Amino acid sequence: MSRNFVITGTDTDIGKTVFAAALTAALDAHYWKPVQAGLDGETDSEAVARLGGIASGNILPETFRLKTPASPHFAAAKDGVMISADDLPIPQIDGPLVIEGAGGALVPINDNLLYADLFALWKCPTIIVASTKLGTINHSLMTIEALRSRHVPILGVAFIGDEIADSQNTICRIGDVKQLGRLPIIENLSAASLIAAFHAHFSVPDFS
Repeated sequence: MSRNFVITGTDTDIGKTVFAAALTAALDAHYWKPVQAGLDGETDSEAVARLGGIASGNILPETFRLKTPASPHFAAAKDGVMISADDLPIPQIDGPLVIEGAGGALVPINDNLLYADLFALWKCPTIIVASTKLGTINHSLMTIEALRSRHVPILGVAFIGDEIADSQNTICRIGDVKQLGRLPIIENLSAASLIAAFHAHFSVPDFS
């Protein structure tokens, strides 16, 4: 029986891929990025493999690889591609699967489909990755509301950054969600340092 987890964020560039790498390594899971927008430089799948020390066989190929580093709906239109929910069934594998979205939960995949809508169809436990920086309460609570209004199951919130206990506690109290842990900023980021930090700040049984 596979256990699938969706990782979404409250914004772009907040450490979602770094957290995905850590979780994939901790669970000895497979990783899947359904839509990769932007192919110049390192892709998210390549970053997860590098940062988590993940074997290539555990990195599933992206269903769509789009050239433009932009919202998937725009990047797909530039490439002359139309993406629908039917194009993105969850791969069937043995063991856990970590699925990473793009940017925030309300990023559009096409003109009528947001990532949150796709998560609602998948019905997988969803992890919200949130920064601890100023503004995170508003961004996090809006993300929780957007997912909950679509009946997306929320496993909890994983914070990234310096400890800001009041913000973290406020988000989880008002949002009525579990605080899974906090991944600190790692000065010399490597597979070893990332995995050590994950095990120091998160409980693996929370993801079982």
